[in-house]
Amino acid sequence: MTGVAERTASILDQPEYRVEGRDKVTGAARYAADAVMPGMLHAVYVTSPYPHARIASIDVTAAKAVPGVRAVLTGADTKPGRLGRRLQDWPILCWDRVLFIGDRVAAIAADTAALAEEAARLVQVEYEELPGIFDPEAALSEGATVLHPDAATYAFLGGTRTERPHPNVQGHAVHEHGDLEAGFRASHKVYEHTFTVPRTHQAYIEPRATLVWLEGETVRVVTTNKAPFSLRQHMSVALGIPEARIVVDAGHIGGDFGGKGLSIDEFVLYHLARATGRPVRALTRYADDLQATNTRHAATITLRTGVDAQGRILAHTSRVVFDGGAYAAGKPVMTLMPGDAMLTLAGYRIPAARVEATTVYTNQVPAGHSRAPGQPQNAFAAESHMDLIARDLGIDPLEMRERNVVKPGDLDVTGQPWHGTDAPALLARLRTSSRYDDRVKNLRDLGTSGIGLGVALGVRHVGRGRASLVLRLAAGGRVELRTGVSDQGGGAHTLFQRIVASELGIPLEHVAVVRGMTDAVPNDPGVGGSRVTPVQGSAALDAARKLKAKVTELGRSIENAGEVEVTGAAAQETHEASMYAYMLMLEVDKETGSPKIRQATLVADVGTVINPVALRGQLEGGFIFGLGQAVMEELRLEDGRVVTANLGDYKVPTIADAPPLRIELITDHPGPGPFGAKSVGELANPAVGAAVANAVQDACGARVMSLPVTAEKIWAELRK
Repeated sequence: MTGVAERTASILDQPEYRVEGRDKVTGAARYAADAVMPGMLHAVYVTSPYPHARIASIDVTAAKAVPGVRAVLTGADTKPGRLGRRLQDWPILCWDRVLFIGDRVAAIAADTAALAEEAARLVQVEYEELPGIFDPEAALSEGATVLHPDAATYAFLGGTRTERPHPNVQGHAVHEHGDLEAGFRASHKVYEHTFTVPRTHQAYIEPRATLVWLEGETVRVVTTNKAPFSLRQHMSVALGIPEARIVVDAGHIGGDFGGKGLSIDEFVLYHLARATGRPVRALTRYADDLQATNTRHAATITLRTGVDAQGRILAHTSRVVFDGGAYAAGKPVMTLMPGDAMLTLAGYRIPAARVEATTVYTNQVPAGHSRAPGQPQNAFAAESHMDLIARDLGIDPLEMRERNVVKPGDLDVTGQPWHGTDAPALLARLRTSSRYDDRVKNLRDLGTSGIGLGVALGVRHVGRGRASLVLRLAAGGRVELRTGVSDQGGGAHTLFQRIVASELGIPLEHVAVVRGMTDAVPNDPGVGGSRVTPVQGSAALDAARKLKAKVTELGRSIENAGEVEVTGAAAQETHEASMYAYMLMLEVDKETGSPKIRQATLVADVGTVINPVALRGQLEGGFIFGLGQAVMEELRLEDGRVVTANLGDYKVPTIADAPPLRIELITDHPGPGPFGAKSVGELANPAVGAAVANAVQDACGARVMSLPVTAEKIWAELRK
């Protein structure tokens, strides 16, 4: 028993070897784009060159005559089919109007992609161009053109769509608590600032790919979608096919960052496969992906906060307007907004607040979910706002946060009592680990050096939801875990292996993790919402404990118990949250405005560590992800057309852009996940933008109120 206990304790202390690592580094891992079948056809789309237009006519005669073309479909063939994760408002193929540049009006299946592209060029579409709406405020104005006049006919999955204050609103919510009037009346000063953030793309390396074919009455799908059971449900509703007849296979996923929860190819490929009787594959080029899918929402955020003479918050209001683009289909939450749309001024004690958030239809690229949806926008605004208040009052920015940070039992911006990270302890760790006091003194002694410090606080909920999986014990003590979770790079299968091996006290190599298709494993919510570790990981722990109990009941050991199978399940509905905080030291070249981060410190509350290598990778990757969106990334549009249509123009960070990063982990505050674990995948990226903007102002006095914080913007502010 001592040996088992020692082995169990040591598993979580040792760096992990990834379950799928060998296949990935040797090239043996198969991705959706690798899937081929005999007789497979290739799909290409005809898309709108206009942001808003009526389809007058479509002539596909010439396209059908191209040798090797097997089917040409238009909206008339798929009408009235629409797709969406919650609200199905996106036509499979448009039949009457197009609402953004890139909207699909026809689909071709041919023997080769080149033939399909040749046929696509021959499709003749006549449009009647309509005025485009590119500004959410214009879309909300009285008398604005209604972009979705038939919204009452759209399917809404899992509930009832809430009332909207304007027909061009996708989703809207208001929260109030406390006595706002009294809070503002008692304030020493009231501050109001407006911030803007642009669209960004998740910039995953693996392209979207989908293969669909019919096998009798069964529809089979190979996809890059990270939530195969949800996709099965969406296809069932959109296509009118029972879920039991749809089998989805989501294998290795080469990056996601929130972007692969929405799929738009599977629906039209079903129609092409049915029309041709052959498998049909679509492989998306990056130019098409950047123009046509699931970006992070652009937003305008206005914050108004009243404070007393010591800078303590007494009242807060906010108005957040998200540009949702042409369709709301990419959003899975009931509110049809980014998941944390309401978290303005998160992490602070707020005795009175009114928060209003709205997503708006425009003739822009449809927006969806991106890593920690809603938080990069709100964190940039909130943490910049806090710095501006602190500087005006003459309070050190870190001390400003220490005076206001939420403590157990305090009401946060949601109006709920806080239960989560020990925030004062986290900020204290940041102060010491970053040598903040010494750095402040040294910079003060240097005078106007062009070097500054930036602090930012971030909050991320621990993932919620329900999940189940199967654990099977075979003869000889070998254990097989069967799950519907695809690994998008986060190390989910390795996590499950380590949890089961730790709980059962068996070697890691005795636990095999098998991903099953939707017809072979229990229903799973998929990767997303920071839920894999706390929810699916807890299901793995539950299965291991059930298996151990069953073996004990049989009066045998794991090695000789024979074949046993159990189902593990977990439900996580608590509102616990984790915090993290940054301190950046940054230098600004005052002649050019160019910013350069010299050193960064991240303190993160992560609870129990299960995958130590992956955890550090997620935090480092989250920092770089946030850094890219802080200083360079912007999906720029001109009259609805994306003008950064490749990664060379869009720009993402490389290793040359990565500054030294010190990471301090807080592990003594257990979370609701297995063995006290929490979530980290979306923990580190949202607050980087504000930390950069705050450090820039500290370094040179220039305050940039929009992302990204570029040399051009800093230079312009310095010249004002």
